[in-house]
Amino acid sequence: MIDTFRSIFKVEELRRRILFTLAMLVVYRIGGHIPTPGVDGSVISQFITSSQSIFGLLDLFAGGAFAKATIFALGIMPYISASIMLQLLGAVVPFLQRLQREGEEGRRKITQYTRYLTVAISALQAWGTAGFLRSINYNGIPAVSPDVGAWFIPMTILTFTCGTIFIMWLGEQITERGIGNGISLIIFIGIIARFPDAVVEEIQMLWVGTRAFWLEIIMVGMMILVIAAVILMTRAQRRIPVQYPRKVVGRRVFGGATTHLPLSVNSAGVIPIIFAQSIMFLPSTVAQLFPQTEWMQNLVSVWLAPGGVSYSIIYGLIIVFFAYFYTAIVFNPIEIADNMRKNGGYIPGIRPGRNTAEHIERVLTRITLPGALFFACIAVLPWVLISQANVNFFFGGTGLLIVVGVALDTLQQIESHLMMRHYDGFMKKGKIRGRSM
Repeated sequence: MIDTFRSIFKVEELRRRILFTLAMLVVYRIGGHIPTPGVDGSVISQFITSSQSIFGLLDLFAGGAFAKATIFALGIMPYISASIMLQLLGAVVPFLQRLQREGEEGRRKITQYTRYLTVAISALQAWGTAGFLRSINYNGIPAVSPDVGAWFIPMTILTFTCGTIFIMWLGEQITERGIGNGISLIIFIGIIARFPDAVVEEIQMLWVGTRAFWLEIIMVGMMILVIAAVILMTRAQRRIPVQYPRKVVGRRVFGGATTHLPLSVNSAGVIPIIFAQSIMFLPSTVAQLFPQTEWMQNLVSVWLAPGGVSYSIIYGLIIVFFAYFYTAIVFNPIEIADNMRKNGGYIPGIRPGRNTAEHIERVLTRITLPGALFFACIAVLPWVLISQANVNFFFGGTGLLIVVGVALDTLQQIESHLMMRHYDGFMKKGKIRGRSM
């Protein structure tokens, strides 16, 4: 492993890309500590910590910047929302479908539309966030200084929107000139930035005696097992054999190869958990806006209390539903069957065309269920540990899946650079497979 890290810095291009990526991530972390004018970040942090709402999810993707109300408070979430919206619209809007089939030029157009939509979403979210910050009054202390006046709303909208645009630019620069996916790495660094604080808190609990040593050992062992299981399920595939017939053109022979069609157990990635968390946090957020509504307060405190049995069941079912829903959007068995038929490929024992599409869809439906149930359990696990065992689980299901996926993807890209220049990668035997999405 030490020799591998030495080899990384022997390759000039790889060394330059890694140092550039680290520099951009440092810039992002510095911006996450620049406060928004007229806002008391400590008051907002205490308010969000004491309440369970969707703002905790936003703070996860913002790397803690939302709870501090810094210039990067919105984080990269507007860009992710814009990307998801265009991806979903691409399944039903013919114009976007044509762009997706136009190759590099079409992708460039979709990226441009994603940027425009990101600006619009950022401005809208910044407007709502500015009003939310102005309404916070925690223990008699207002979050926004009264001296700011009427300029607070437009100034905050401009600050937050420009902050999101700058983060989006940083991510694109990392993707183009650095190593790994820039947007994913920005989310990744924001999540793991909480790790030192979580470690210090656990040490303090052991020091004062509020946490038993044997319980800490069990917790660390369980976290290692959970991470290993997530890695296994993230990379799990069902390979369908595909046969291509041999063709003779003149004196040359083409085809005749046997390959496979890899179907990922987790084709939807982390999207189902993101959607499910947004839906589960929505009632508590609405209840905060309408505190006089008694039935809404009972719904949030009894049926949708994080860590409760009803909350865990509903949360898990929503994740399973969105796993199937999003897999159906991103994976089209009919299109894959048509491409195989055009190239002369077929699945042994299955007739080309409609029967092949039905077979692929049947296999995909079967393997999606265990993957969706597993990730639903991983998403529910942090809430159970926090509420029942008082365990400080510093990243939840969404964060865990993002950390694992981004780390493996980045390592795979680094290993590709090393192997291309005849250096040993991180693994002497085998290789790190890239993400399926």
